[in-house]
Amino acid sequence: MTRKRSRRGLPTVRDGRQPERRETVRPRQRSESKAQSSSGGGRGEVARLWGFHSVEAALKAPGRELIRLYATEAVADRLAAGIMSRGVETRIASAEEIAARLPRDAVHQGVLLEARPLEPIDVSDLPSDGLVLVLDQITDPHNVGAILRTAAAFAVDALVTTERHSPELTGVLAKAASGGLEHVPICLVGNLARAMTDMGEMGYLRLGLDSEAPAALASTPVSRPLALVFGAEGKGLRRLTRERCDLMARLDLPGAIKSLNVSNACAIALALVHGRLAAGA
Repeated sequence: MTRKRSRRGLPTVRDGRQPERRETVRPRQRSESKAQSSSGGGRGEVARLWGFHSVEAALKAPGRELIRLYATEAVADRLAAGIMSRGVETRIASAEEIAARLPRDAVHQGVLLEARPLEPIDVSDLPSDGLVLVLDQITDPHNVGAILRTAAAFAVDALVTTERHSPELTGVLAKAASGGLEHVPICLVGNLARAMTDMGEMGYLRLGLDSEAPAALASTPVSRPLALVFGAEGKGLRRLTRERCDLMARLDLPGAIKSLNVSNACAIALALVHGRLAAGA
């Protein structure tokens, strides 16, 4: 295998003696790539990220170890600065060839990045004055991805979730997070109730969100360190999770519908508490 420069200066790899315009990707590799993706942090594991903003953020993230990038020529040009700064091996491919490496119906926008999974943090690593989100068995990758995007927008310090009954931190979730995965540390725990007990001992105010709670979030006193706790749609917070909360609060909604998608509820909750925390309320 030889390394060559494309006519636009990007580092690309071609196989064989005579370079071809694109690498041929066999359709059967779709299932292989899906089987190899992982949410853990093992050194031999591969996380696959697709979508322009997700990949662009990963190229800028110093903590993300990169393996290989597949991109159309147009997208590679748009990502040229990040590609050159990280020196990632880049292969120019057609949109169809990129799609063949991904799950069916993945909206890749002409780019796929193979990288190592990000290392999760421990509960003890949470900042002493942090603002964190706690997710109780929220399994939909679109919801968790949207929550991560909102968390990054509000400078949330970490997201705490369960090792089981949570989506892989790659692929669909990363696409929905639109770069947020690279900016919000993830704390994976085996026992959420125990982790919340530890957070309480660290001084965290553990505030659970529930549409039936007696108090409105807008009038509930908040202070740092603060953990906002969200349950899965339908099930809500589990009993042990609820018992570990110091306070329960609801979102007051003026319309006929009184419950929201969990990612929307998270965005409203962060908007309500962020300014008050900054003002010391």
